[in-house]
Amino acid sequence: MSKENPKRRKSKDNPYTIVKNGDTYTISFEDGQGMQHHFEIDKSLYDVFDRFELDDISILNEFDRHTEHSELTDETLNARAWDKPASVEESVCVKIRNEELHNAITKLPEVQKRRLILYYFAGLTYEQIAEVENCSHPAIIKSINVALKNLKNFF
Repeated sequence: MSKENPKRRKSKDNPYTIVKNGDTYTISFEDGQGMQHHFEIDKSLYDVFDRFELDDISILNEFDRHTEHSELTDETLNARAWDKPASVEESVCVKIRNEELHNAITKLPEVQKRRLILYYFAGLTYEQIAEVENCSHPAIIKSINVALKNLKNFF
């Protein structure tokens, strides 16, 4: 007859192993001196240990699913307190505003649109844009300011 040992996750605090071998049930554990002990037990005791292991697995799974495993420090807790997640309404409003902004940007003249995108989205400075476009620094500033004024007119 083959051994029917339950293959399951065990808590590190669970010192014993239960084995079903046909109609024979055994429990094994290591004592404090490192000696291995094996005892034959009856089915009712085996069922109690089996149920205990299943309950233990349930607790381990609950811990894994519902307990935060990141390090909680004063700094992370304060950051959470100040950075509250946006509500659904806020998220939708932000998305709509962003779509309106992008639609308005596409309606700008090509030069203004390109310079505005380079400045605000690509993060280039006025000087870098002037160098790329081979024009003066004040011309870039004026072009971006006019683009912003035109965008304000869309809203």
